[in-house]
Amino acid sequence: MGGTSMKAALLGPAPEHRPLYEARRETPREAGPEAAVEAVLSFAAELRAYGVERFGTEPAAAGVAVPGVLDGEKGVAVFAANLGWRNVPLRALLRERLRGTLPVALGHDVRAGGLAEGRLGAGRGVDRFLFVSVGTGIAGALGIDGRVEPGAHGSAGEIGHIVVRPGPDGPPCGCGARGCLETLSSASALGRAWASACGDPAATAADAATAVESGDPRAAAVWRDAVGALADGLVTGLSLLDPRALIIGGGLAEAGDTLLVPLREAVRERVTFQHVPTIVPADLGDAAGCLGAGLLAWDLLSAEDASR
Repeated sequence: MGGTSMKAALLGPAPEHRPLYEARRETPREAGPEAAVEAVLSFAAELRAYGVERFGTEPAAAGVAVPGVLDGEKGVAVFAANLGWRNVPLRALLRERLRGTLPVALGHDVRAGGLAEGRLGAGRGVDRFLFVSVGTGIAGALGIDGRVEPGAHGSAGEIGHIVVRPGPDGPPCGCGARGCLETLSSASALGRAWASACGDPAATAADAATAVESGDPRAAAVWRDAVGALADGLVTGLSLLDPRALIIGGGLAEAGDTLLVPLREAVRERVTFQHVPTIVPADLGDAAGCLGAGLLAWDLLSAEDASR
C-alpha cells in the first residue's frame, strides 16, 4: 500500500516467485484513515477469493507492506504520516478478514521493495545497497547480504524525513518537522511545485517531467530544485551507510534519465570524501513493494517450517 495506489499479487513459490495474478486500486487517502484500513482488508479478501476460484486452493500465507513506522513483532502500523494511521493492529485485522488462520507477514512498503529488488531486481548480487523509493513520500531500505535492515524500532530507512531545508520557512511535513526531504523532492511535492509554476492545479510530477523534456524553462527550474534537494538527502545517506549501489525506485523514477542523469551529476557535485556508488533505476518498477510483501509471506512460512 502506498500513499497513492495499492498493488496486489498472487505470488508463486521459490525460486522464481512468479506473479500469478496482479491487480491495482487507488488508495482512498482523502477518505480518512479508517477508509484506508478497510481498503487494504477488502483488497486482500478479493485477492484471496480470486485465488481460491482460479487455482482451487487457499493461499499459503499473506503479506502486506505499508508505509510508516511499524511494530513488526506485534503486527501494528504505529504511524504513517501520509495515511493518518496511528497504532493500527493491521496483522490481526487482516488475519480476521482472511478467515482467521492464515499466517500474515507485515512489512514496511519501501523495505519490502528493497527486499524484492535485492532478490529479484537491480540489487541481485550486490552485498550492500540503498534502495530509495521516490513516490508520494520518500523512504529508503538498506540491503545487506540478501536481507533488509529494519532498525532497532522498525523505522530504519526513513530518509524522507531528513531535514534538508531547515528553518521556519521550510515546508511543513506530516511528521511534524519542516523542510523534510519528501516535502521538496517527492512526486507529490514536485507535482505541487509544478502546478504552482504552470498555473494548472491538476498538474502532476509526470506532467513536470514531460515539460522538462520539451524544454520548458519553468519546469526545468522546478525540476532542478527538487533534484538538488534529493541529492542533498542522498549524500547524507551515503555518508551514513556507504552503499555499493544506490537504486532509485518509486513513481518518480519512471521519468528515467530525465531524473537519473541530473541526479547523478548533483550527487557527484556534493560529495567530498564519500564514495559515489553506482546509481541505477529499480528493475521492478512500482510493483517492488507488492512483490516484497509476497516474499515476506514466503519467508514467514520458511521460518515456521524451520521452527518445527
